[in-house]
Amino acid sequence: MGRKGRGADGGGDPRADIRRWIAHRRNTELVLILLAVLICAAGHAAAGLALYDAVPTGLPAYAAGLGGAALAAHLAVRRFARHADPLILPVTVMLSGLGLILMDRLDHSYALRYGSEPVAANQATWTVIGIGLLVAVLVVLRHHRLLARYTYVGMAISLLLLMAPAFFGADMYGAKRWINLGPLSLQPGEFVKVMIVVFFASYLMANRDALALVGRRFLGLALPRGRNAGPVLLVWGVSLVVLFYERDLGTSLIFFGVFIVMLYIATERTSWVVLGGLMAVGGTVLVAATQPHVKGRVQAWLDPMAIYLPPEQRPPGLISDQSAQALFSFGTGGLTGTGLGQGHPDLIGFAGRSDFILSTVGEELGLAGVTAVIFLYVLLIERALRTALSVTDPFGKLLAAGLGTVIALQVFVVAGGVTGLIPLTGKALPFLAQGGSSTVANFLLVALLIRVSDSAGKASTEPEGNATILTPVIRVDDDPASPASPASPASPGTAPKEPRER
Repeated sequence: MGRKGRGADGGGDPRADIRRWIAHRRNTELVLILLAVLICAAGHAAAGLALYDAVPTGLPAYAAGLGGAALAAHLAVRRFARHADPLILPVTVMLSGLGLILMDRLDHSYALRYGSEPVAANQATWTVIGIGLLVAVLVVLRHHRLLARYTYVGMAISLLLLMAPAFFGADMYGAKRWINLGPLSLQPGEFVKVMIVVFFASYLMANRDALALVGRRFLGLALPRGRNAGPVLLVWGVSLVVLFYERDLGTSLIFFGVFIVMLYIATERTSWVVLGGLMAVGGTVLVAATQPHVKGRVQAWLDPMAIYLPPEQRPPGLISDQSAQALFSFGTGGLTGTGLGQGHPDLIGFAGRSDFILSTVGEELGLAGVTAVIFLYVLLIERALRTALSVTDPFGKLLAAGLGTVIALQVFVVAGGVTGLIPLTGKALPFLAQGGSSTVANFLLVALLIRVSDSAGKASTEPEGNATILTPVIRVDDDPASPASPASPASPGTAPKEPRER
């Protein structure tokens, strides 16, 4: 029997049913969090036994720290977002715990081969800071629609942060995506990807009808009107600036891709997707032909083994064997892997802790481990899209769908680059790879997703007579307060709107 309407026919008290449903969701979340902590603790012990022939002395501190931080986040959800989806936080804890295991395991190999300093402790600190930010967001932001009040201020700040590394950033590893603030390095693009989704959700909610109007047809494709294509051209231009001056292919693809996906969700026009895809390919080809760093990554993608040819026979711009070493790692791992701590992921070099951390998973946990990690990301994306389907307001639908799209695109560009599906982008896997900016920004993303899912959960507990009928597709034109809604009568003298084509 469903959780709604049981009391309407004498089957019980509906309020009691709702309380039991809420308690069940939160208890399920707690059990899954404890399971994730136990799995991560077992993994940490296994890696220590392989590396040191003994259980790591820091295992109790690791388990207590991860468990305590996760429990604090759970209590915040139980208190301030009790209707939220019960799977979002456990999946995040699992990925973060696995990332800390890999950081500690890589510290050992990097110290032996390169004499580098350990980073696991710093990553644990950033994880705690990220969880603290998640709790703060849940406490302060009581409803996701409050974000719409700061749409254009947030957009202005986002554009400034996005373009700042091009003029003030530090050139590291061939890309300019960092800004140095004393001893700290900040990646503004990690925070911009969250802020930009908020702006897109608000902008598209307000302008979806104008963006859906049909202009001219070209080769059977219904193109948008010229003045409505302005936002797409602006976003495309900013993406080119990022790609050209910062040589940051990953951020540019995520930034532009999120906008096109959200635009399609808002308007249901496939022409936007086709137009956006052509613009993305055109911009990438242009920059790849003019920027040596990007061109080198394309060459490594086309022929990763060419790095082992004599220097005079190598394609121009090919200077790294990372792509080849990653393929060797996946081949060595096979189906079940060599075991945690028993591979050689340090052969990849400095990038083994960032985007190439997936090759460590492939070598030491095998295809089974890679599949499990990808499945965790897919589960997180699925919960975001389920939230978008369930929440009743248009802004929340676009916000949840956009946040899920950010995760999907980032995982795709990183996993695709490491496995050789697409050229390398240099982005970090969410929660799994090293990076303070990435970790904190992704916890901010999860906090917003939890907040929206809380609103979706509240809507699903409304009485049948007041509940909003949910459709099986993400629609953003059903808001009764919207001027374009059928529930809102047109003002006298208003001219009929042009038809939309989907």
